[in-house]
Formats: sequence, structure tokens, C-alpha cells
Amino acid sequence: MSAMPVHALNAVPSPRPLPAFRGRIGCDARSGHYAVPRRYRLHLSLSCPGALRIAVVHSLLGLADICPVTLLPAVPDGPDGEHSALRPLYEASAHRYPGAAVAPVLSDDWSGRIVSTHAPDIMRDLARRFGGGRPALYPEGAEAEIEGVARLVEQGMDGAAQRAGRADADDSERRAALGSLLRTLRTLDARLAGQEYLLGGELTAADVELWVALVRLDTVHRWHLDASAVHRVADHPHLWAYARRLTAHPAFGPHLDLDGIALRHHAHCQGLEAAGAAVQILDWASHVPDQGVSADGQVSHGLD
Repeated sequence: MSAMPVHALNAVPSPRPLPAFRGRIGCDARSGHYAVPRRYRLHLSLSCPGALRIAVVHSLLGLADICPVTLLPAVPDGPDGEHSALRPLYEASAHRYPGAAVAPVLSDDWSGRIVSTHAPDIMRDLARRFGGGRPALYPEGAEAEIEGVARLVEQGMDGAAQRAGRADADDSERRAALGSLLRTLRTLDARLAGQEYLLGGELTAADVELWVALVRLDTVHRWHLDASAVHRVADHPHLWAYARRLTAHPAFGPHLDLDGIALRHHAHCQGLEAAGAAVQILDWASHVPDQGVSADGQVSHGLD
């Protein structure tokens, strides 16, 4: 594997808030939280990027019968991203918990308490404790590179796109942020010009990280960029072809709640809409495989 050039980002602190709970699932009974089928439950809102990543990993590993999922509404019904349905679980886990009861959550049905709210840890524990090594989403020796990809997409894509679309930033700040975003996209596009997945011929957690970031770039951040910027973002053919391929994968596309993402964004975003809102990069829905519809008319997200 060739190394992803992420060294320049290593010293940049993550803008994500610290998780409220960060327990881990261990490999035996001595760990307290050990791997037992149907002991743990995921609480996910698919409009949330962290939850979307977890949902994809859950499906890639085929864990529907091992770790059940409770789906939450796309738009939180409380302040600061709170889902009121999660409040009893937070209160049971920390008496008079002062923060917002947010998703994603991995809970322990045996104790009725939260194990973790940290999406990267949840993804790793699902893969390592329940995945049986198939597929190898965190292959041996690739951990640092996967973490580097996560930093690259968080800071060089999500963070840069947010700064490039800020209405209260001056022109020089927006141009610098757009330049950072485009450099990141060029790096990734060049990587994908010669291989199917980010780390080579096999799909890994790095691809989950990047796909969700591309979804957000086109469905959220694009709304605050000008049209010329969106056209420049779209001018990375290998990257967007890769996004289309993954969207057609049954573990990826069926989890896309495009209406929910739009509702959540418009409910909480205070930024101004720019001309880029009219320049869609991908028709995501057209690439999603048939999801199926239940007897009550609800679209299946493949998590039941």
C-alpha cells in the first residue's frame, strides 16, 4: 500500500466534540462489555454522518441478526441535536446527565446503559468483535492509513467545505478554504485513478469514511458554495465515479436518507443559500439499489 499524504494534518486538532461515553467492547468476559450476539443495540439517525458510517459498517459485516438497530427521526426533536427518545438511556447511564441526548449510541440491552457514543470506536468494535474478519475493514497494518483518511476527509473536505461556504467569512478566507478542499479532492482523485478502492483492491473503513464525506459535500455543503466552485468540485471524474459505484453497493446506497439529510440541514443551518444549490453533482437516488418496501409502505434501510 502506498501512504496517503496526510502528515500535514496530523497536528490539527479535530473539531468534533469529545464523546460523552467511550466504552469499548472487549474480547472476553473479563472486559465487562464482551461480544455476545443481541446484547448490544445501535441507535442511529441516518441523516447524521457518524450514524451513516456505522450503518454502512453494520451492513457490510452482516450484523442485522447480531446487533439490532433502532432508527431515530432524521431531525432531532430537542435542542443541540437531542433525540428525546434517548434521554432515558442517557439518564440511566449518568445520573442527571447535563448534555444533549444525541445519536449515534451503542447501548447494552443487559444493563440498559450506554457503552459508547463515539462513532469511530463503535465502527472498530463492530468489525473486530463481531465481524469475523470478513470483510477486513481494518486490515492489519492499515490502521494508521485509515485514521489518516478519516482526518483528511474531516478536515480537508468537511471542514474546508464549511469554511468555503461561510457567509460571514471574507473572500480571502473562502478562497483559501476552497483551495484546501480542491487540493484534497485532487489527492483522492489521483489515488482512485489507478485502483478501485482507497487502499487498493479491497474495500476498507477508509472507503466508508470517504463515501459519507462525498455524500455530505454534495447534499449539504454544496448549498453554500457558488456555482463555479461546485463545478470545480465536480471536476474530479475518478472520485465521483467511485461515489456512484459505492452508492450502488447494497451496504451503502440503501442507507441514504436524502430527504432526511435535507430536512436536518435546513432545520439547523443558519447559512445563506448560494448559487451552488442549483448545481447537483450526482443524482444519488438513481444509483441506489432497489430497497424494497414493507407492508406498511416504509422504505427498508437494510437494518432490520
